Amino acid sequence: MSRNIPTENDCIEVSAVLKNLAHPRRLMILCQLSDGPKTVSELENLSGASQSAVSQFLARMKAEGLVESKRENQFIYYDIKDSRIKKLIQSLDRIFCA
Repeated sequence: MSRNIPTENDCIEVSAVLKNLAHPRRLMILCQLSDGPKTVSELENLSGASQSAVSQFLARMKAEGLVESKRENQFIYYDIKDSRIKKLIQSLDRIFCA
């Protein structure tokens, strides 16, 4: 059985994703988002971080393409943008947090 060998570009992309996941609070926020979209205040309550810290983490992750936002009435909901990232976070949760 042959296995696909990753290209250098594949490895660069994966390395960048892993670097973006390396911060504990950002990883915690992504774990919370792996269950579905949440508001800043929901993430604040779940993560224990301040509102400003959560907002800063989300802004950076949005700029890096990890999360996206969607306005519904007066609330902005954040969610993981890429289904591959969501699967990765869920796999990490099963492996390390079960």
